[in-house]
Amino acid sequence: MTLTENELLLREGKKIVEALGRTLAPMVEVVLHDLTRPASSIVAISNSLSGREVGDPTTEIGMARITNPDFPDVLQNYANQFPDGRPAKSTSIGLRNSAGEYVAALCLNVDVSMLASLSASLAQLARTESDATPIRESLAAPRLDQLRAALDGFAARLNKTPHTLTPAQRRDAVHQLANAGLMDLKNAQAVVAAMLGVARPTVYSYLRQKDPSS
Repeated sequence: MTLTENELLLREGKKIVEALGRTLAPMVEVVLHDLTRPASSIVAISNSLSGREVGDPTTEIGMARITNPDFPDVLQNYANQFPDGRPAKSTSIGLRNSAGEYVAALCLNVDVSMLASLSASLAQLARTESDATPIRESLAAPRLDQLRAALDGFAARLNKTPHTLTPAQRRDAVHQLANAGLMDLKNAQAVVAAMLGVARPTVYSYLRQKDPSS
């Protein structure tokens, strides 16, 4: 049997209702209206959060589309409400045939009551108290890039590069890195030796020497 254009639109629309309903369950109601029969317009519904069934009539927006061909094709994210009072967010999409006539409407109604509750819970969980601690704490473990930056910074304050530091300045730099806990990192001695242009045993010797600032 050959389908008319309008029947074909409705057949394809039912597929969309079924697919979206399965994808967005259980929080989104998906409805397909046949606007050519407003008194029993619902021809497919998935996740019936509103309690409606196939054969129920169209809504006010459906009637507006039927009576006004200039009504917007898409109304999205507008506030709505389910019969039991739960807040909803709705989107309504009008489907036209090749003559430009509204044939159907695909509607999505999101139950935002659970989302609002979840949002409030997450906000409470994420809330912090800025005056709860007198110091700023970092949970990040020291990294070798911090060690490199610290050594570069030490040399820069002396208008030098790590390679051009004097032996005494190298020793001071190594002690500052050690006091910051950066020499305890894996491969720290090798990195410092390469940056200073010295052998690794030299770095060990700096560490064994007494810190002049202590």
